[in-house]
Amino acid sequence: MSHNETPGSVRIRTDDGNEWRFDAIQKAARFYDCNRSNAVAFACEDVDELVSAARAVLERDDLTREQRREIAETLSTRAVSFDLESSVTVTKKGDA
Repeated sequence: MSHNETPGSVRIRTDDGNEWRFDAIQKAARFYDCNRSNAVAFACEDVDELVSAARAVLERDDLTREQRREIAETLSTRAVSFDLESSVTVTKKGDA
């Protein structure tokens, strides 16, 4: 998206069963010690890097299958899960 196409604001619905989103944004703002808008942006940028880093760790040759399983279980969240096969796969909520 070019800079000219960037909207002036983005709305995140927090009603009708989406109240958890506001709590998540508040937690991110506390974590990053910034306002909610910046917290959402920081979290969005960080997630790609964190998933890539987790995948790199899980693909290391010096880990046992059990170590990989424990790491995958520890790093999995409600929206991202790491499953071990002969290769590492990442499943995002909505893909399953």
